Amino acid sequence: MFSSSPKRLQHIVTDYRHYTVNNFESIPQVQALPDEVRFAIKVVAQVLPFKVNQYVIDELIDWGNVPDDPMFQLTFPQPGMLDRKDFKRVADLLKKGDRHKLRRVVNEIRFAMNPHPAKQLESNVPMHGGKPLRGVQHKYRETVLFFPAAGQTCHAYCTYCFRWAQFVGIQELKFASNEAKTFADYVRKHKGITDVLFTGGDPMVMKARVFRRYLEPLLDPELEHVRTIRIGTKSLAYWPQRFVTDDDADEMLRLIEQVVRAGKHVAIMAHFNHYVELQTPMVEEAIRRLRSAGANIRTQSPVVRHINDSADVWEKMWRRQVSLGLVPYYMFVERDTGPKHYFALPLVRALEIYQTAMRRLSGLARTARGPSMSAAPGKIEVQGIAEINGDKVFVLRMIQARNPELAYVPFYAKFDPEATWIDDLEPYGADSFIFANSAASKLGAEYSSTA
Repeated sequence: MFSSSPKRLQHIVTDYRHYTVNNFESIPQVQALPDEVRFAIKVVAQVLPFKVNQYVIDELIDWGNVPDDPMFQLTFPQPGMLDRKDFKRVADLLKKGDRHKLRRVVNEIRFAMNPHPAKQLESNVPMHGGKPLRGVQHKYRETVLFFPAAGQTCHAYCTYCFRWAQFVGIQELKFASNEAKTFADYVRKHKGITDVLFTGGDPMVMKARVFRRYLEPLLDPELEHVRTIRIGTKSLAYWPQRFVTDDDADEMLRLIEQVVRAGKHVAIMAHFNHYVELQTPMVEEAIRRLRSAGANIRTQSPVVRHINDSADVWEKMWRRQVSLGLVPYYMFVERDTGPKHYFALPLVRALEIYQTAMRRLSGLARTARGPSMSAAPGKIEVQGIAEINGDKVFVLRMIQARNPELAYVPFYAKFDPEATWIDDLEPYGADSFIFANSAASKLGAEYSSTA
């Protein structure tokens, strides 16, 4: 049973307060920044979501290293996130005060930024009772994603986030559901589902009493085939108080205990992008309490420029995670959406960072897979670079696939030092990649059938 008496934590804010484009200039540290830096933040925040909170401001950002500080880059919009032409268009309209035209231009820019990558709206939304089951994605046989309507925000926003379209106020770009019973009915009818992933936004912004409405239906004996409840969250990094000092922190941990006692594996899929996020007493205590409640914590992050694009950062981060009892799980490749041009690394560089960090670590940290691209056909891992018949090639495999028969089958791509995504690569030794034929999407069709 978890300890209901958290350690005394001195000088760390416990009252949640957040800032957006509307009030961020009231932050004392921001007021000390040059006028052009503050204006650039305001310009980019017209297009892309921006939210930061007092914990991130006080505990994670090194204000003496702004704008290069990785936590500042992670949470505050940067001018390079828009191309120069778009930045100028927004800046000029902002100065003129033309709100009507500004809104139109901003939405044009947003829709040009591939707001829903990997065909997630077209290919992954299942049918139930003859209707699309909104707020649900079922891409892989064993795992279904649920987007609770009450969890479609975060304690703070990541500038690189591939789900940025959830947070910009355009209804047709949102992806959420509050139909807990309908979702449970869908899972009941699909016995191949073993894992349910609550995602968002961030499910941990919900009050425990609200989250309970979504979790308890999954404890029905008729859903015995569901063995694992996953919760994707950035709260440990951005607001660890959620599990320590929030007014319902104990209730949330008791809820997790209840799910564990029901025989389910509770996996917290924790997003950590930098070792700085793992160094405060508050996050240490939050991790301790979650683990004592019976949850296992696995970690994941994309590798992105300006934030963690060095083997030293990943080595230190993974080493720290293992020392805290966490399980490194994934290194992702920055998705082809939003300000990808600002954050993306060539695949060859991502692979170099991954391999260099791994070689410095013990086997306990070598559980992290990657670099992995979450593309339309599945998760594609860059395993290495090889030479075949004198030709340099990327060695790839699918860690997870829409068609499970393709998982863990190696395939090859012509080496391209500039490629940042699977779409930039050409197959080697074949006319097309293994997932290109119609059979590769057969499970997507199965999930879209009426149940």
